[in-house]
Amino acid sequence: MTDPNVPSTSTNSTPSPTILLHPRREPFEHGLLPIQKLVFIDPVQALTPLKQSLSSSSTRRVGLAALTDALQISSDHARLILDTLSLVIHSESDPLVTARPEDVDSIGADLRDLILFLYIQSYKRLLPRSHKDSVAVADVWPSTSAFDGYLSALSPLQLVRSNTRRFMPSQADEEAHQLSYLQKHLANILFLLSESVEGEGEESMVLTIEGFEHLGFLIQFGSKGCEGVPLSQAAPFFANSDPDMPAVPVPASQVHDWLLEIIASSLEHVSEKKSAKESGFPSSSDQDVAMADASPSSAKASQSARSPFFIEGVSKSSYVKLAPDLKNSSVKVINCHDSVIYVLAPLRYATLYGCSDATVVLGAVGKAVRVEHCERVHVIIASKRVCIVNCRECLFYLGVNQRPLIVGDNHKLQVAPYNTFYSQLEKHMTEVGIEATINRWDEPLWLGAVDPHDSLSHPAGVADAQIESATRLDPDQFTNFLIPNWFEGEPTGSTRNNPFPLPNPYFTSQQRNQKNLVEIQQILREAPLEANRKRELSCALHVYFKDWLYATGNIRQLYCLQGD
Repeated sequence: MTDPNVPSTSTNSTPSPTILLHPRREPFEHGLLPIQKLVFIDPVQALTPLKQSLSSSSTRRVGLAALTDALQISSDHARLILDTLSLVIHSESDPLVTARPEDVDSIGADLRDLILFLYIQSYKRLLPRSHKDSVAVADVWPSTSAFDGYLSALSPLQLVRSNTRRFMPSQADEEAHQLSYLQKHLANILFLLSESVEGEGEESMVLTIEGFEHLGFLIQFGSKGCEGVPLSQAAPFFANSDPDMPAVPVPASQVHDWLLEIIASSLEHVSEKKSAKESGFPSSSDQDVAMADASPSSAKASQSARSPFFIEGVSKSSYVKLAPDLKNSSVKVINCHDSVIYVLAPLRYATLYGCSDATVVLGAVGKAVRVEHCERVHVIIASKRVCIVNCRECLFYLGVNQRPLIVGDNHKLQVAPYNTFYSQLEKHMTEVGIEATINRWDEPLWLGAVDPHDSLSHPAGVADAQIESATRLDPDQFTNFLIPNWFEGEPTGSTRNNPFPLPNPYFTSQQRNQKNLVEIQQILREAPLEANRKRELSCALHVYFKDWLYATGNIRQLYCLQGD
C-alpha cells in the first residue's frame, strides 16, 4: 500500500513528452579510473556494506583515511578518488569542489556521491562500429601501430586520412549507450541511494528529496525550461513540496517506474534524431549543429552549453576560438593534423582525440583535459588536471593543479612546465579556479597499461612493467611559445608574462638563451662584412632557420600568418 502522506502520483502515468533525460557526460568521460580494485563484479553486493560502514558519520562525508581503510587501497589512490570526484561532481556548491588542496583529505566526499562514483567504475565505454569498407582502409594504411585495440590499429594520421570519424561513436551513440547503462542499472542505483524504513516489500525502501537530488551526479533533465532546475523540481512527487516543511520520502519503486518511462522516451528521441541525421534531414532539436568556421575543415557546436563544441579535421592551417565565440563549457578537438589550434577561453572540460603533428593551446580548463590516441602533438594546457591515454612522441607543457594521469600504451612522452601566456589568461584562470602557485607538471601518476573501462581487449603480453615513463624535457630544449594577438577589439587583459613560476633549471636556461640571442645579434650587427658577404650570411641563416622550423614542427606556427 502506498504511503498516504506521499503526493498522489500514478506510477503508471506517462511522463510529459517535453521531459527528456540526459546522462551527464562528465562522470563517464572524465570520472572513470583504471584501478582494478574499484571495478566490482557485483557493485550492489560490494557497495552496500561499504555504505553501511561509512554511514556512521553525522556529516555523511568520507575523508581520506576512512576511504583508504574502507576500500583497502593506497592513500595515493584514495586521494585520486577525491580529486576526481571534485572534478566531475554535479554540485558546484559541494565543499569538495571549493576545497583548498591541503583541505581535501579532511573535507572528503559526500557518501552518496562517492557510492555513485564507485558504482559507475564498472561502466564499459562504447565500442566503435566496424568500418563499412575495411578493405579500402587496409589498402591505404596496411600496417599497424604499437597501440592496442581497434582504434590503436590506425595511427592518428591514419584516422584522419581514412575519415574514420564518421564511424567512431557519435555524441548520439554515446548518449544512447549511457542511457541504456542507466536503464539497466537504475534499480541498483536507486537501492544504494534509498533508506530502509518499516514496511514490507517495495514499501520498505524510500528515497528522500536529498537522496533524489544526488541522482544529479548521473542525470539531468534537458527539456525546455528544465535546464538548471533542481531534479526534485522536475519530479512530480517532490515538485510541490512546501519549502518550509521536510518533504515526505517516496517509495524507491515509484521513482524507479517514473524514471524508467522517461529514459525510454529519451532513448526513443535519440534514436529518432539519429535516423533523421542518417536520412539527411536533421531535426530542429539536433544537438550537433554545423557552424561556420575559419578553416576548410569542419567544426561543430551545440546551441546548448550542455554539449561540447567540436573542432574536427583541421589540416595544415591555424584555427582560433576566443571566449566570445564559445557558448559551450567544453571542447573536443578531434582528428586535427599538421595544424595549430588555439582555444583561448575559460572552459570546464576539454578532449583531444586522434590528432597528429599538431600544436594545441588550451586557455584555462577548470576541470579536466583528456588527451587520447595522439601522435607528435605539442599540447599547452592550464588546467586542474590532464589525463594522457595511449599517446606517442607528444610533448606536454603543463600548468596543472593536480598530478597528471598517464594511462595505457604510451611511448616517448615528455612533460615540461607551462610556457606561454595571452592577455586574458589570468582572468580566465580565475574564472575557472586554476591556481598559478600550484603546478604539479612533473609529478605524473601512472595507472597501468590496461584500462578496465575499455571494451577493446589489450594485446597479449603487454604488462604494466613495460609502461614507459614520461620524461622531463631537457631545460636546454625549453622554449617559450608566443601566441599572436588574437584579441583586437576585445577588452585588454592584464597578463603580461607566464603566470606559472618556472623551476630554476628552466628559468636559468631561458635567461641564458636570451643572453646568447642578444650577444649573437650584436655580433652580426658589428661584423665587418662586405655587402655580398652579408647577403650570403643572411641566406645561410635563412636556410638553417627554415630547417629548424621543419625539424621542430614550429613551421605550423606560421599558418596563422597565411591569408584566407
